[in-house]
Amino acid sequence: MRLPIAPQLTLSTVRIGLLIPLSGPNEKLGRSLLNAAQMALFDFSDSHFELLIFDTLGTSEGALEAARFAIEDGVSVILGPLLGTSISAIAPVSQAANVKVIGFSSDRTVTGEGIYTMGFFPENEVKRVVDFAVKKGKKRFAAIAPSGLYGHAVVEALRYTVTKLGAEVDQILFYDTDAKDFSDIVRELANYDIRRQALLDQRSELKEREDDIAKKALKRLEKMQTLGEVPFDTLLLAGGGEQLFAIAALLPFYDIDPKKVRVLGTGQWDMSDLGVEPALRGGWHAGPPPEARADFVKHYKNIYGVNPHRLSTLAYDATALVAVMARGEGGADFSNEDLTAKSGFWGSDGLFRFLNDGTVQRGLAVLQVEARSIKVISSSPQAFND
Repeated sequence: MRLPIAPQLTLSTVRIGLLIPLSGPNEKLGRSLLNAAQMALFDFSDSHFELLIFDTLGTSEGALEAARFAIEDGVSVILGPLLGTSISAIAPVSQAANVKVIGFSSDRTVTGEGIYTMGFFPENEVKRVVDFAVKKGKKRFAAIAPSGLYGHAVVEALRYTVTKLGAEVDQILFYDTDAKDFSDIVRELANYDIRRQALLDQRSELKEREDDIAKKALKRLEKMQTLGEVPFDTLLLAGGGEQLFAIAALLPFYDIDPKKVRVLGTGQWDMSDLGVEPALRGGWHAGPPPEARADFVKHYKNIYGVNPHRLSTLAYDATALVAVMARGEGGADFSNEDLTAKSGFWGSDGLFRFLNDGTVQRGLAVLQVEARSIKVISSSPQAFND
């Protein structure tokens, strides 16, 4: 669906199309993206910059129709759409018209040939936090990840990064995303049955002896669940939401001690209440610098009276970027060379830059989960070094 178009173009007018779901299942998110884009419009654009809004209806077909309308209306760049399938749907028409696309998806398979995306890639997050963990002396890694494309992308990144850094991956387990009970998978990861039997055998052997040393040893074993340690010192929990909490709660139950095994996470750990689960306290994950996002949230709330959706920063940063680029000394320039500037750009989620393949690279901080807060334990970079 096409919304009312802006006033008549002048020769110097730069038109940008914003393709977002203003109806359908993602309407609420779409409205938050629109609010954020309008904020950036006010903060960074001038009178020669126009943002045209198009409703994708939350479907690939709707996105394609919106893209056609946007191109007919003379846009120089398309911001959005939200989903990878919708970006794929509009790619042929945008490429034929030589109109750049900066989408909001985290699907790296849709980028290239003038298609960029602002999404948060799990590979970047895994590399950052695993690199930090190895530098802190961690050597053996395990992971529990959801089945599907996201979980496999996380695991692939884990294997690649750990191997490159000279550490080891001990065990990888996947769970059904529809599952409600995760006891079996955590029990398997913990090698619980074997370790439990080892403890029972040790107790039985000591009971057969009646010397003081055996009695003292039995006393020490009274409060133990298992005998022996798990074969990894770091565990990556790739999921989020209720499933993350359910899995984490089972770790101490099956004698995986979070005080001995460092728990890592991904961008799906971006939740304000992680610290309510004791097993997640002290856990590490990579994410945008909190102070940058906090400024955005405050700005948004002051204008709209509510908190923004987590992904709203994507629309803000994308709109701000093209608004600034439209004001270049030589006129608007949205060339691949300018979009992939090595120095990158600073946004509401910190430092970022587009790579030649259209994916985004972000300067991430390493965050530690505290009981009531998140603590930065390794700051995000202020500049890209290469």
